This record gives sequence, C-alpha cells and structure tokens, in this order.
Amino acid sequence: MSDINGDTHGNSSDEAETFEDLLRYLRDARGFDFTGYKRTSLMRRVRHRMEQAGFDTFEEYLDALQASADEFAALFNTILINVTSFFRDMEAWDYVRDEVIPTVLAQRGPGDPIRIWSAGCASGQEAYTLAMLLAEAMGLDDFRQRVKIYATDVDEEALTEARTASYDARAVESVPPPMLDRYFDPVNGRHVLRKDLRRSVIFGRNDLVNDAPISRVDLLVCRNTLMYFNADTQANVLSRLHFSLAPRGVLFLGHAEMLLSHTDRFTPINLKHRFFRKSPSSIDAVVPYRSPAFGDRRYEVSALDSIRDLAFHASPVAQIVVTGDDTVAMVNQQAEVTFGLSGRDIGRLLRDLEVSYRPVELRGYVEQAKVERRSARIPDVTWQRPGSDDVWFEIHINPLVDGQNGLVGISIVFFDVTATRALLDKVVHTNSRLETAYEELQSTNEELETTNEELQSTVEELETTNEELQSTNEELETMNEELQSTNDELHTINDALRESSLELNETTAFLDSLITSVRLGMTVVDRQTKVLVWNRGCEELWGLRGDEVIGRPLSTLDVGLPLDVVKPLIGRVFVDPDALEETTVDAVNRRGRNARVRVHCSAFRGVDGAVNGALLLMEVIEASN
Repeated sequence: MSDINGDTHGNSSDEAETFEDLLRYLRDARGFDFTGYKRTSLMRRVRHRMEQAGFDTFEEYLDALQASADEFAALFNTILINVTSFFRDMEAWDYVRDEVIPTVLAQRGPGDPIRIWSAGCASGQEAYTLAMLLAEAMGLDDFRQRVKIYATDVDEEALTEARTASYDARAVESVPPPMLDRYFDPVNGRHVLRKDLRRSVIFGRNDLVNDAPISRVDLLVCRNTLMYFNADTQANVLSRLHFSLAPRGVLFLGHAEMLLSHTDRFTPINLKHRFFRKSPSSIDAVVPYRSPAFGDRRYEVSALDSIRDLAFHASPVAQIVVTGDDTVAMVNQQAEVTFGLSGRDIGRLLRDLEVSYRPVELRGYVEQAKVERRSARIPDVTWQRPGSDDVWFEIHINPLVDGQNGLVGISIVFFDVTATRALLDKVVHTNSRLETAYEELQSTNEELETTNEELQSTVEELETTNEELQSTNEELETMNEELQSTNDELHTINDALRESSLELNETTAFLDSLITSVRLGMTVVDRQTKVLVWNRGCEELWGLRGDEVIGRPLSTLDVGLPLDVVKPLIGRVFVDPDALEETTVDAVNRRGRNARVRVHCSAFRGVDGAVNGALLLMEVIEASN
C-alpha cells in the first residue's frame, strides 16, 4: 500500500499556487494525478524530497523536474512509500480466513469463478497473502481453476518487484512456517512463491482516481489508501469501489478508514477490522431486472442473456462481432439482409467474407482497434448494391475490452445514413441554386459597375503610362548609379590588391635579403627533410645553387657534409621542439678541401607554433689551406 508521511509546513498563497502548478505539471506531463491528495500530507512529502535535493522553493523544484526524469522518479518514490507485508495485522487476516472466505465460497456454485481485487498492492505481499489463504481453503487444484486475483498499483517499480514474487528472509518472517514451506521455494538465499499460485495473480497499473475499476469483485482489499485523499476524491473512489463489488461483495479497508458518510452503500460487518458489505439496497439499484419470482441468480442471468441476444438480432442497425482472432462470432438479422450473410458464416474468418473488403476495406481498421484499444469511425462509405440505388454507411469499429483491459473482440456497426445523406444533398442542392441566383444578381450589378470603372480606368491608364515612363527613367538612372558604384568598388579592390602585392613583394625581398645577408650556411627543411631554404652561405660552402636543391630531400644532395651525422639532429628536434642541437663534423667544402664545420639545429616553427621542419646553421670553424 502506498503511504505518505512527513512534517507540516505553512505556506503563503503564492507558494500554494506554485505548488498547484507543480501538481498540474505532474498530471499533464507525467500522467500521475496527485491533485486529489490531501495538501498537508502531500506538501510534507514534496518538501522532504526538496530538502534532500537541495531546493528551497517549489518554483525552483518545478524547473528541476522539467529538466530531469531521474528527479521525477525520486519524487514519486518519496510520495508513494510502499508499506506492506505478509499477513499485516494478523487478527484481520484471521477474520478473512475464518469468516470472509467461507462466506464468499458459500455464495458461489462449485464451478463459479472467484474474483478478488487487491487495490494498492505495492510489492505484492497482500495479494499473495490472499492467494495462500484461498489455496488453503479450496485446495490448489480448485484454486488454480477458479480464482483470479487482480493486484493493482500506480507504482510501476513496485509492480515489477511484485511480479518476481521473490522476497528475502525478513520479508517472510510473518508467514506461518507451514505456509512458508508449502508455498515458497528457496532460491539463492531468497524465498520465491510457487508458480502455481503466481499464475492466478494478475498485476497491472491502475489509478483509483482516474482509471476504470475492475468489476464483479467478490472481495476488494483497499487498505490505508483512502485516508490520503481529500473528501471529494474519497467520494469518487468509493463510488468506483462500490461499482466494482459484486452483489454481497466485501470491502476490506485499513484501520483509519470508516466509511461513516457512505452507510447507504456499505453495511459494516466487522467495524473493528474494517470489513463492509455492499448494501442490499444498492444491489437492487444496480440490478433493476431482478424479480421476486426468480430467486435463482443463475436463472436470472441466463434470462438476461437471452434478452440481450434477441435485442442484438432485432436491432435495425447492421452489426457484426468478431473475436480477438478475427473469427465471426455474431451477425444480427439486419447484417444478414444487408450483406447476404447467414448463420453459416459464424465461425468463419472475417477476411474470408466479402463484407471485409466491400463496401470498404475493414481489416486495417479492425487491426488498429485491436492494437490501440480505440474506436474508429469510417464516414461517407458508399455502396452500389446490385439492382438498387447507392447506399451510404457510417461504420463504427469498437474494441470490446473486459475489466482487465483484455481484448475480447471487435464490434463492427454499419449505420445506414442514406436518408440523411439524401436530405443533406437536397439541402446542398437548394443552397447551391440560391447561391447561383444571388451570384447572377451580383454579377449584373458588377457589370454595371465595371462599365463605369472601365471609363475611369482609361483615364487612369493614361496617367499611369506617364508615371511608368517617369518611373522607367528613374530606374535607369538608379541602375547607372549602381553600375558607377560597382565600378568604384572594383577600382578600390584593385588598388587594395595592388598595394597588397607591393607589400608582399617588399616582404619577400626583405626576407630574401635577410637570408642572403646571413654569412653562415643556412638551410630549412620540412618534416620530410625536403629543402625549403638554401642561402648564399650554403652555395659558397657546398657549391650548389638554390634552384638546384629547393624541393629535394636533404639526403639526396651531393655535398661534403656528412648527412648521417646531421639527420639524427633533425630527428631529435622533431621529438623535442624546445631542444637546440649542436655538433661539429669533418666536411669537404666546394673547393674539395677539408674543413671543421659546427652545425646548429633547432625546430622551425610556423606562426601557429607548430613544428613544420628544422633550421640548420653551418659555420666553418677551421679550414685547411
């Protein structure tokens, strides 16, 4: 069961309005409607989560909820604290075992189904407690064949846990040892409920405030839930619970829930443990067809079934009912006459009948209704029957869903709207004739006005021609100015390009002069050791011109410099760009004489600081004559 606990906080009117905005967001954007909860308790729980998350105002917290799905999950778990256990309040469950279950079984025939609803089941202990007590009273075989226990909650995480039916040792402490041995299997240190009990318990999400209730319930357990709703919401929920109960059905509430304002609907049978029975007066109101002459309930229901069948077949509207697997289950008399069907078609697949595709393709709509659980309407369907006029239909496709949202079948209803359509066509035709007459009168008036306008237009056209000539002259003048402006811009761009070219030439000349003025031999190689710069010092030292070496790998040059010593220097500055490598080598200059040459090597960086190559400076420190 989902409980709400916490401390009380005061709030201003602005704060209360902001809190209502937060609740509306949870309802509209997240699908969880807490607006029916008592504000004091609900605000305590929300404040508690806000303190944990570090928010001071509801406005700030609403922004956080809109931005984070995880925070919404944390808030939801804070609001709905799942408090439940096996055989919670053992004396009350003893009363279920000793009084309620025997009474329910006595009211049913040996083969009649037993329907139980555990509303607010949380993690499943309450539903499984009911299953064990019924299995004890009926025997496992009879229990499996007759009992259905519907266990619902709004908390999907709790339902997921409940479906596993796996509990630790602490959770099953309250289960009597004989039942623990009989109905649980030990698995990896946990206790798992036996499958033959689990199969009879159906878990699903259900919001007591908004969702449709489960019907024809013999025992409805809804403990410690109503006390968190405000008075209006309690009345709404109690109406739904009242509808759910079968005649003489029993409602089991929590200790804090009394139903004092609903004694006309429920009769207390054990106030101490909060057991109530659906009042006989309310049963008569719900079942108006009950007659004193028919005391046997089963005979009454079968009589009603017969009346329903006769009403279905006598309906003036053509109707076909198919099962969930598209087998034709029912065809009324009007459908037989209209579409040439008969009783022999019952049991056939819908797709094998001509009506499935003529006058309109129905199979797609039927599949859609089955998948989406939503009705569909097909308007303006025309059908040309042999030897007769066109017939117009409006077709309704309705899914037939049971109390557990299970698909039972599909109802296909053909409403004959031919008469309505003919009347509509007649009205449209009359309206069209009136509109035509009005248009003709309007046209005559417009023609008179047009004649006058044409005379006026001739004068205006002459004036317009003069204005157009003036406008054309102005446009030509404007175009001339635009061309002049474009020409001026081109001259400006050309001058700028010329200045840039001169500056580039000056910069290039300056760099050439700088490189030439360096008396040492200077060369620059890229990362593939191809020569980029070869100054005059290199030409004088090694005897090769710049145009002979630029673009060639340094290792292919035929010079007297021992390149096997120089290449490691280049490799090291590539690895460590901040290094300054230096060595002295024995070389042979361009005149063929031996010389001692000091070689400096450093990284050659681009304007972005990246290492693009290596810079070599070569200085002769000793030469032989």
